[in-house]
Amino acid sequence: MKTTRGKRISGDERRKSILNLLAQTPDPLKGNELAEKMKVSRQVIVQDISLLKAEGQPIIATSQGYLLLQKSKQEQITKIVACKHSISETEDELNRIVDCGVTVLNVTVEHPLYGEITRSLMVRNRSDVQHFVENLQKTGASLLSSLTDGVHVHELEASDLEKINHAIHALKKAGYLL
Repeated sequence: MKTTRGKRISGDERRKSILNLLAQTPDPLKGNELAEKMKVSRQVIVQDISLLKAEGQPIIATSQGYLLLQKSKQEQITKIVACKHSISETEDELNRIVDCGVTVLNVTVEHPLYGEITRSLMVRNRSDVQHFVENLQKTGASLLSSLTDGVHVHELEASDLEKINHAIHALKKAGYLL
């Protein structure tokens, strides 16, 4: 990345800029977007993110991009739910959760060889669900739950227990809860 005078900006300055960009938005930023803004390659961004994580910055990589975890102004409640459903029911499962005002923080499966595998999702609304489903279709990737015949665990987060209980009821009604 260059300044208006044509001097190259140091990696430290670039990482501070990346951190500032992530702090300014509650939405994930794609590596390609950050690379374009910083005028570097996506690989440089991947390395910068790794260095920032090594420094203890709470950055996570989601299917929608990089996200800086920020302390919430109000306490959030989390709950773990165990689910089982087919791949075709994924969109319905996620929509049922977010429609209750609940965020799906992650997904975890128990793999017989590797043990517990957890990946961040950060799905907060129907738009996030749609984006996740579109990425799934576009990439042809497999869901983690395909490794465990549809069995998986989600960590859910909401501002109050009532929202989480509504989401659990919606999952139970659909037959997705174990």
